[in-house]
Amino acid sequence: MADEIALQIHSGILRHGERLPSLREMRLRRGLSLSTVQEAFRLLEDQGLVDARPQSGFFVRRPAPSPVPAALGTPTAIAVDPLLWSYVQEIPVDNPRVFEGFRSATPAPSLLPVAQLQKLMVDTLRHHPELLSDYGSPLGCVELRLQIARRSLEWGGQLEPAHLLITHGAIEALNLALRAVTRPGDVVAVESPTYFSLLRSMENMGLRVLEIPTHPQHGMSYEALELATRNGAVQAVSLIANYANPLGSLMPDATKARIAALMAERDIPLIEDDVYGELHFGPKRPAPLKAFDRSGHVLYCSTLTKTLAPGLRIGWIEAGRYLPQVELQKYLGTHSTPQLSQRVLARVLESGGYARHMRGFRRALYAQMMQMLAGVERYFPAGSRFCAPQGGFSLWVELPPHCDSVALFQLSRAEGIGFAPGPLFSPRGEYRHCLRLAGSGHWDDAQEARLKRLGELACRQ
Repeated sequence: MADEIALQIHSGILRHGERLPSLREMRLRRGLSLSTVQEAFRLLEDQGLVDARPQSGFFVRRPAPSPVPAALGTPTAIAVDPLLWSYVQEIPVDNPRVFEGFRSATPAPSLLPVAQLQKLMVDTLRHHPELLSDYGSPLGCVELRLQIARRSLEWGGQLEPAHLLITHGAIEALNLALRAVTRPGDVVAVESPTYFSLLRSMENMGLRVLEIPTHPQHGMSYEALELATRNGAVQAVSLIANYANPLGSLMPDATKARIAALMAERDIPLIEDDVYGELHFGPKRPAPLKAFDRSGHVLYCSTLTKTLAPGLRIGWIEAGRYLPQVELQKYLGTHSTPQLSQRVLARVLESGGYARHMRGFRRALYAQMMQMLAGVERYFPAGSRFCAPQGGFSLWVELPPHCDSVALFQLSRAEGIGFAPGPLFSPRGEYRHCLRLAGSGHWDDAQEARLKRLGELACRQ
């Protein structure tokens, strides 16, 4: 209820200074208890959106002047850093331990229902051998699109199967979105720091990047984004609202609503990557920014890669008003996505197996992240800083200013310990004293020893 009223305020339906309906009126309209309505209005007060006036009721508060960032920088052309190739190269045969530790934001096999998926795949192929002899529709398997649409109800979504397009993981969904709404030379606003694979895709398309200041807890700055998009210099925006990679930040719903309204007002496409939304540590899945999209300007990308089956490489996109452009890019690129993988995942979702898996998966992931947080506090240099994430795999650690995460990466890599150094996440090579630790690996004594050794190497700096 608070989110809906906040959206009406941000979109101008409820104007500054306007009186809201009374608590009694809202209770009768919604069929809710008085205490629920009171709590909703209290949340709106906490967000600075309404004021309570004695004997008069609640009124929409006039906003204070927004802080304007001192400098946003200029759009940056991207060039592949040799560091990236060092990071993503294949595991050497003579040193299979080189990427152990905290490198990959992909769950450990022990956390995934591999045996169940194997049985389902064999059974599906036995009953439907034709899946190996047919490309299938470019949109994807109808059964899977139906299950994805049904699951969106959990966050208040109303996705329609006919508007969903199945992709080769989330990275293809993001690539299709970028190709659909940009041309070479265009400027895309992104979080800073942001996911390095997204930067590489933009480089491949000849795009320029504008880094937007991003809070480690609350995500991309609305004020900075508003300033950056005033003069038409930005052609698209890309962000991760829920448990961003690498920061782990969670954007408040009120900010999501404001950004969705801003994109609609300025006719700017927004590409949302929601691959981590299911990995919440609290009782409720956070709504993606797509839930606040009323104009079709949000291209919503997600996947089951991070939660269920990385090897099956299945993702999807709901492209709103840009669906025809995305369909064309899919046809020109990979045409379609393997039908067998889609049908297997549709069965997992339909049977309730995914929901059961996720309950145990979240508990295990939360326990691992807490172990890693405790280890960073125990082993890393004095003065290191981080924000405990509320979900996802990523922990962003800011070492003391004189530390060098690239040098640390080379030292730790030689000992078989992986992580992601900070400069990977910036087109300008910023964040040299920062690093991302992935908490998706199975936690045991060996993992604890790796983190301790990594901390020792950092302390030497």
